[in-house]
Amino acid sequence: MRTQVGIVGAGPAGLLLSHLLAQRGISSVVLEKHSRSYVESRVRAGVLEQGTVDTLVEAGAGERLLREGLVHRGIELRYGGAGHRIAFDKLVPGRAITVYGQQEVVKDLIALDPSRVRFEVSGVAVHSLEDSPAITFDGGRVECDFIAGCDGFHGITRPSVPDGVLTTFERAYPFSWLGILARVSPSAEELIYAATPRGFALHSMRSPTISRFYLQVSSADTLESWPADRIWSELRARLETVPGFTLEAGEIIESGITPMRSFVTEPMQYGRLYLAGDAAHIVPPTGAKGLNLAVADVRVLTAALARFYEEGSSDALDAYSADCLQRVWRAQHFSWWMTTLLHTFDTDDPYAQRLQTSYLDYVTSSEAAATTLAENYVGLPYGWGVQ
Repeated sequence: MRTQVGIVGAGPAGLLLSHLLAQRGISSVVLEKHSRSYVESRVRAGVLEQGTVDTLVEAGAGERLLREGLVHRGIELRYGGAGHRIAFDKLVPGRAITVYGQQEVVKDLIALDPSRVRFEVSGVAVHSLEDSPAITFDGGRVECDFIAGCDGFHGITRPSVPDGVLTTFERAYPFSWLGILARVSPSAEELIYAATPRGFALHSMRSPTISRFYLQVSSADTLESWPADRIWSELRARLETVPGFTLEAGEIIESGITPMRSFVTEPMQYGRLYLAGDAAHIVPPTGAKGLNLAVADVRVLTAALARFYEEGSSDALDAYSADCLQRVWRAQHFSWWMTTLLHTFDTDDPYAQRLQTSYLDYVTSSEAAATTLAENYVGLPYGWGVQ
């Protein structure tokens, strides 16, 4: 088949790109190795920046999001036996975050036009990236003008770039996150980020009846070492640290352990291949930036492709990587900063512990420091950092 843009990967980046391109009259085909049911059920991030919400609404995928998403105008930092609210509504007026599961975003995007997506495609490979790109798969071939690699960190597009072209930057953290989805109403109205000597914990939610929790655990831990009773006991130990707060427990319906790592590849393009989302960068989930960065990448790529087809200019495509990386590195720093601010790194280093407490005190007592956290958390305006 022939199309203008071949997209590998039916995650939020690939699906959103396809719809935004369609709105500009640009044809695309999305190839996905997994089944539709698998893609729609993968539990991932759930915190959407203001700009991400606005983009999804503009793409026509916002009806259910606006109806069911939980709008939050602040978060709580909990440490030292007290809770401290970072008030987005005061510090960054008019901007908020919305809690809405990534799998729900995927469902909404697929429902707009499933005909552009081919699921359960095996043997995908990309070819002739410098001049006449094509995507082959078992039983077929897609010829296109450009290829968008939206197939995640473990996908096939980034490794298809010749050796020596890309430079990678990585950092692995000495712990992981144990995440659970539980059938229980949230015990708080806003997200709670708790820093304790026992380790970090996060109280989040997906709906009025479904809660999401995370625990900092050892990188060597397995799910078998964390039965339900131990999970709830540890969550209580880390979250029930302020007077009057009680954590409600419920049935655990999903669990998993996620390594904490940072990754960036530069540039995010080669020839007529453009990488977006996790295919180009990974951030620790502490800053809630993964999905939001993918959306930002896709916006930049859509505008660049539209300019190429409408004006015949490749200037924006040539600048794609540089434009995206400004925001990527800002998010990398914010995610690293939030991670170091809230996690336990070395219980045998009292100096580091005092530094961490000092910075938490500063963030929760200084309006300037709190504003820095707030404006990064809700998302910097699109176009920030672009020269």
